[in-house]
Amino acid sequence: SSEVIEAIENVIQDVLKSLAQKKAPVLTLANRSDWRNIEFKDSVGLQMIPHCTTKQIRSDCPRSAPKFALMLKILSMIYKMVQSNTYATKRDIYYSDTLLFGSQSVVDNIISDISCMLKIPRRSLHILSTTKGFVAGNLSYTEEDGTKVNCTCGATVLTVPSNVQGIKNLISHAEFMLIVEKDATFQRLLDDDFCNKLSPCIMITGRGVPDLNTRLLVRKLWDTFQIPVFTLMDADPHGVEIMCIYKYGSVSMSFEAHHLTVPSIKWLGLLPSDLQRLNIRKDVLIPFTKQDQKKLASIQKRPYIACQPMWKKELEIMAASKLKAEIQVLTSLSSDYLSRVYLPNKLQFGGWL
Repeated sequence: SSEVIEAIENVIQDVLKSLAQKKAPVLTLANRSDWRNIEFKDSVGLQMIPHCTTKQIRSDCPRSAPKFALMLKILSMIYKMVQSNTYATKRDIYYSDTLLFGSQSVVDNIISDISCMLKIPRRSLHILSTTKGFVAGNLSYTEEDGTKVNCTCGATVLTVPSNVQGIKNLISHAEFMLIVEKDATFQRLLDDDFCNKLSPCIMITGRGVPDLNTRLLVRKLWDTFQIPVFTLMDADPHGVEIMCIYKYGSVSMSFEAHHLTVPSIKWLGLLPSDLQRLNIRKDVLIPFTKQDQKKLASIQKRPYIACQPMWKKELEIMAASKLKAEIQVLTSLSSDYLSRVYLPNKLQFGGWL
């Protein structure tokens, strides 16, 4: 906390110095969304280069002055929270003055910018993000406040904790971890008692694009147990992108890659080649939209695809067919095909990439 307080005081000192010299204060931060500032490292994923291009939030420019003011406002809120050892969610911050902030996305973006500017992870700024992910399976742990949590694979699911850094005493006999893209598939596997039938495992879903806490939990479980991590995604560009976020990280959060990525993640399914192998009927597949084609083309150009020849091949199959499939497509073979045939075979015979 002393590091956070010192970092904020340094920013404010610079603002005061500029004012004393009758100069307009500016806030300087790394350009988070520029691919030129990102390097790809096999062991980490996408990370920010040390000397990257920066952008300035100026107080004397009509376009950036409101953002400058809001950044100082949120910095003062963080400062008070760190001093008093209290926490708030991004939602709490937005609702503290909805008229001033205008929208939740403005607050979210400024918090990421502040985290990047101070080079301090968001959790250390005492800001918690609301969690949307679920976890189930062979796992128990103690939350920061001493609450004991047991995720045994029943019909109930547990929300990913909002302070992942604070959880301790993690115990599991799981043999692997399965990241499931969608909530519906996750629930279906729970109903089929998948976690216990095959071998003990931990299942996690970010319910689409994963939030920060879900990614932190996947990383923490991998660090703690060092078990294989598999992903089960739709066979479409969106599913591939979500898998890449877990494995390699995202451009906008590349300054935090070390805490968020799990480069050992394997692609278990649904593979585009599976659709051919299992003779899935063409009429249950979905034709590509223009947006799908654009997204797939952009993924194929990314630096990490070059070092994954098998993935590259799968993306070429998808591009050539111009067809996509949701995991639910397997029910066209039989209602419990996913948990009874598909996943057990894949896991037993090594059908992952």
